[in-house]
Amino acid sequence: MENGCKRLLVFNCHEAWVHQLRLLDYDLDIICGLRGHHAQGWDTHMRPVPARARLIGLEEALTSGERYACIIAHNPTDLMDIRTRTEPRLLMLHLSLGARLVEERSALTAEQARQILHRYVRLSGTHVAAVTLAKGRSWGFPDDIVPPAVEPDEYPPCVGRMVCGLRVSNFILRRKKSLYWTFHEQAFAGLPIRVVGHNPDMPGASPSRDWEHLKDLFRTSRFYIHTADPDLEDGYNIATLEAMATGLPVLSNRHPTSITEHGVSGFLSDDPKELRNYARLLLDDKELALEMGRQARLTVRRRFTPEAFRSNMERAIATARGRRESLARPHQAIAEFSQQSGKTLGEPRSVSPAQRL
Repeated sequence: MENGCKRLLVFNCHEAWVHQLRLLDYDLDIICGLRGHHAQGWDTHMRPVPARARLIGLEEALTSGERYACIIAHNPTDLMDIRTRTEPRLLMLHLSLGARLVEERSALTAEQARQILHRYVRLSGTHVAAVTLAKGRSWGFPDDIVPPAVEPDEYPPCVGRMVCGLRVSNFILRRKKSLYWTFHEQAFAGLPIRVVGHNPDMPGASPSRDWEHLKDLFRTSRFYIHTADPDLEDGYNIATLEAMATGLPVLSNRHPTSITEHGVSGFLSDDPKELRNYARLLLDDKELALEMGRQARLTVRRRFTPEAFRSNMERAIATARGRRESLARPHQAIAEFSQQSGKTLGEPRSVSPAQRL
């Protein structure tokens, strides 16, 4: 590392994901107070601040004399904000291209957006990785995939004490298409379902008090719900992994990237009436829910390990460092692109990827 630097500069757009960086052997400077984020600081409703992290503002990040091993960004606006710094940069894709265009009501076509991002990352020497293969492919970056991690031992096993299901998501009504929300309502309306997250326009929905409270909500529920449009969103997310790590079976529409095995670790159906019947079955039969949940727990223990996340992130950071070091005069290239491009990458941060669960 240059000057022995073992510190990362990280934009905070998604506490649950950024919290995973505690698994790496780096100190963290996390940029908070960003425009478009629902919280001015770090949202402790989702996760505690990582032990080796300090919270800073964008102005401090731009003027600090600290030398970072890598800068981790989450969207094009982050990259534009940090363009004056010289360190290697890694762009993590948390949102599919289609979902970004739909949720931001962008005037760009998918091909235009893809070309703009590809040109910018090439000129700036930015390395791009995605949290899932589907998201990476949508942007044309399928080669470096860093799936999230979950450690089941951090989650107390499910007891299913409450006769209810659970869904964890933020700003649902702004993301209705991606989340198949109409299907969700058709399948589960009238059933006892707890909706947890920042959803100020949804009566009865509220965020957890903190991570421990969130774990308790998982532990006491009977099943977890994840519905998603296969063209816009994956068949699981971090909250799904947390639910499975706790030992909750998952109810979902059929999805090519689902990690739920039908009839084993949950139930899958594109028929809302059928999915509703599965929900009723689990509400009525706690022992069945617990047994399926144990299978779900085994799935995440096998497929989403901290060791794999650590290895994948270290590889992505190393690639970013190599790419930046091989680029001549990145500042000039970025400045020229910013002046000449007829379409800007620096649009306001989308609420959706910033607060994704």
